[in-house]
Amino acid sequence: MIAVRLARPEDASAIVALVNSAYRGDSSRAGWTTEADLLGGQRTDEAAIVDFIAGAPRQRMLVHEHTDGALHACVQLQNQGDEAYLGMLTIRPTLQAAGLGRALLAAAEREVQTHWGVNRVVMTVIEQRDELIAWYERRGYRRTGATAEFPYGDLRFGEPKRADLRFVVLAKELAITT
Repeated sequence: MIAVRLARPEDASAIVALVNSAYRGDSSRAGWTTEADLLGGQRTDEAAIVDFIAGAPRQRMLVHEHTDGALHACVQLQNQGDEAYLGMLTIRPTLQAAGLGRALLAAAEREVQTHWGVNRVVMTVIEQRDELIAWYERRGYRRTGATAEFPYGDLRFGEPKRADLRFVVLAKELAITT
């Protein structure tokens, strides 16, 4: 179990730096979750993170902060009624493959259950990210058969390097807690 807290507006620039370093550019290649071969540009920006944080109580962003004050991990959660959407699960690239992602995912699942009373989590993952999809499947997530289009032309989500990107929808039914 790891310590997490709710993100605050003043965390936005650190969250953006963390997320962009984990998903895009050469820094992302230090970990295994890079999208650098699929997308260039940014993964997110400060305005998007500030807006997300401001969306409480139906949206929550959890962060894991190191004892030195640096953010090492984050995840976004959105209450969608009878399910929660989980996105932007991010671990500092040099700390990936050490169990922090697994711990943060478990913390996020506990959060949606305890805070919103939700027992189903859904997410979208770029279809070409086979290793990442397999990682989520090992944690109980399953493909629903649904897909979603990639937002081509919206540079807030990056600059696609290929024309066949789309998302697969994954879902997990959480064990009911008492």
